[in-house]
Amino acid sequence: MFAKIIIDISHEQVDRTFCYKIPDHLRGSIDIGTCVLVPFGRGNNVRTGYVMELTDTADFDPDKIKEIKGIATENLPAEDVFIKLAVWMKQTYGSTMYAALKTVLPAHKKQAALKHKYISLKMAEREAREYFYECKSKNRKAQERLLSELLSEPGERIPYELVTGKLNISAATIRSLKDKGIISVTEEEYYRNPVNISEVTAKKLNLSDEQQYVVDKVMNDYDNNIRKTYLLHGITGSGKTEVYIRMIEKIIERGKQAIVLIPEISLTYQTLMRFYRHFGDRVSVMNSTLSPGEKFDQFERARNGQLDIIIGPRSALFTPFSNLGLIIIDEEHEPAYKSEQMPKYHAREAAIELARLVKGGASVVLGSATPSLEAYYKAVTGEFELFELTKRLTGGTLPEVECVDLRDELRSGNMSIFSRSLREGIEDRLQRHEQLMLFINRRGLAGFVSCRSCGHVFKCPHCDVSLSEHKGGRLVCHYCGYSEPVTRICPECGSKYVSAFRAGTQQIEKEVLKYWPQARVLRMDADTTRTKDSYQKILTAFSNEEADILIGTQMIVKGHDFPKVTLVGVLAADMSLYANDYRAAERTFQLLTQAAGRAGRGKLPGKVIVQSYQPDHYAIQTAARQDYNAFYDEEIAYRRLLAYPPVAHMMAVQITSRYEDSGISFANRLRTILEQPVVAGIDTEDAMFNASYNHRLNLDTGNDTMSAYVNGSLMESAKPVIIGPAAANISKINDVFRFVIYVKSADYAILTRMKDKIERYTARLIEAGQYRGYSVQFDFDPINGF
Repeated sequence: MFAKIIIDISHEQVDRTFCYKIPDHLRGSIDIGTCVLVPFGRGNNVRTGYVMELTDTADFDPDKIKEIKGIATENLPAEDVFIKLAVWMKQTYGSTMYAALKTVLPAHKKQAALKHKYISLKMAEREAREYFYECKSKNRKAQERLLSELLSEPGERIPYELVTGKLNISAATIRSLKDKGIISVTEEEYYRNPVNISEVTAKKLNLSDEQQYVVDKVMNDYDNNIRKTYLLHGITGSGKTEVYIRMIEKIIERGKQAIVLIPEISLTYQTLMRFYRHFGDRVSVMNSTLSPGEKFDQFERARNGQLDIIIGPRSALFTPFSNLGLIIIDEEHEPAYKSEQMPKYHAREAAIELARLVKGGASVVLGSATPSLEAYYKAVTGEFELFELTKRLTGGTLPEVECVDLRDELRSGNMSIFSRSLREGIEDRLQRHEQLMLFINRRGLAGFVSCRSCGHVFKCPHCDVSLSEHKGGRLVCHYCGYSEPVTRICPECGSKYVSAFRAGTQQIEKEVLKYWPQARVLRMDADTTRTKDSYQKILTAFSNEEADILIGTQMIVKGHDFPKVTLVGVLAADMSLYANDYRAAERTFQLLTQAAGRAGRGKLPGKVIVQSYQPDHYAIQTAARQDYNAFYDEEIAYRRLLAYPPVAHMMAVQITSRYEDSGISFANRLRTILEQPVVAGIDTEDAMFNASYNHRLNLDTGNDTMSAYVNGSLMESAKPVIIGPAAANISKINDVFRFVIYVKSADYAILTRMKDKIERYTARLIEAGQYRGYSVQFDFDPINGF
């Protein structure tokens, strides 16, 4: 038996496997993911490695292959699990093994430990007092001050910083006393803690009957060794977080640990505050704003059992807990849970697999006021267990929602971005000293800048996207960062009628200050939250009522709780409704429902004003009523008719090329590979490898496919449907051309086998030196367009 092993995965340079012989006494003890000790290099230095594959064939002469020395015992439980998770990711989503390993085992470079230094008496107290009087008589003031402090409480230690700071004693004086054996200087290592909260106690709330039922059911299942995935569907303000806290309390009582995933860094501070007040310094945070030292220390604290709970976005899932018992994914519908880097995993699916792999198994709880159709579909079909929280417990009722038809506003002569109803609402709240939020799903000053005479749109020369106008007179590409100065003369026709479609957060802020100069305004978007503590500062300021109006993108409507907010204005609901995405209606419903949930969370009643050109659309109407079931019934019918997820599965094969013509040709070759029966295996790829590379671009999917959609027969047939290749939604980014092929099938396994065929084919091209200038990635059930 042989094992293929990756050596020292923490070293990013090592990205391939090495073959080792498994000695007889270790057979049966080694599995995929086992952490082993192996001789490595010419000096046969013993290194740590991870088993990636077991095989009975050697890569070369077996007599020249080194043997595994033994099994490493340090940190085995967590790391072994994550290696297996990486293998699952590679097989499920498609990527290199190294990319999957880097995902689940983030390479946190070892950081120098921080140390506290202390000073204490070393010699006996009687002798120290004698030396103290000697210092006093000889006017050694610094030594006298230090010894006086130490003798005031014999046996106690004084922090080094206090001695050099408050007592104003030099390092030379300390060194002199140390060399004479009068004092000792000791050091203690300590961990960096990114949590800076002093308040630990929290008022324990009584759970409602609905909440208590959820906690009891999950924990009874856990105690009976039943591990499930649960979907907690609760309206905004129904107390989902309190349910999470109680479940975590119970799981910690059982000696287990918990991971709480949140979709956005902007939610970290408020969520952390609530958990820290309950659990103190046994809870910590993991996100991209931490310094390398803080990240390393949080992983070490988790590894050695000093933490019970970790909170953070997607990557916090890979915290090395050794006794994981519960994974909670809050706002599980959010697109941020889907990785945009290879492997393109979804945190929901990865969490379920991780829960299956950990010792003893873990439970998974998904929570949302607007569950993703994927999660709710699995709950309806019995794969997940569904819980409903139907009552608002935050002290208020669901807000009144008013839908304003912007077409009527235009006909009445109102050219402002604020409808008459919204303007009246803003003025009323400002007079009553209440707070309000204005939401628009776009940052910057404008969506695009164009010539009103000839229609020319200013685009990025490197990407197939329009430029957005920002402050400082610059047009900026949000994909590659290209910028150029604003010009008011059209380069195509010379017209002076160049202007922007002004519907961004900065423009809203300017308009608000124009109408209400007395208002205190905060803006929260990607441009104002670039620094480490910017999220916390903005949210804290608004929570402390230091501002009247908070303007922002979707990050302001997700999970925040501001009791004084009584009005939420949604300025352009149609922006997300008509996006080029089959999930557009779902995202619009979720955003509007979440936005509506920010109003009236305290004792004061709330109101939401939704401005739209299509107020009768079912996504807007059901969101206004906060009627998830009505939206789900309508939307799932469309998904079933067109064979979209979650009813069927979809794989996007994403191809990039430096050259347009060769990119199209290569994409067509991949389509031909996909068209071969999946049972054909490697022989099909051999035939394709030897075939001509010249193929005609064919976007026609055939009448049989269209009729399959209409008749709903795709769900009954195992034959996959292939669409494309075609130019991607954004056909060029940073001078790289992009193409996409979509494949639909009711059977996920068929799609993974088709993915495997493409991977084998490209591997053969690489071996032959014929794979240059291309890149192929896979995205299963894609969340975002390509």
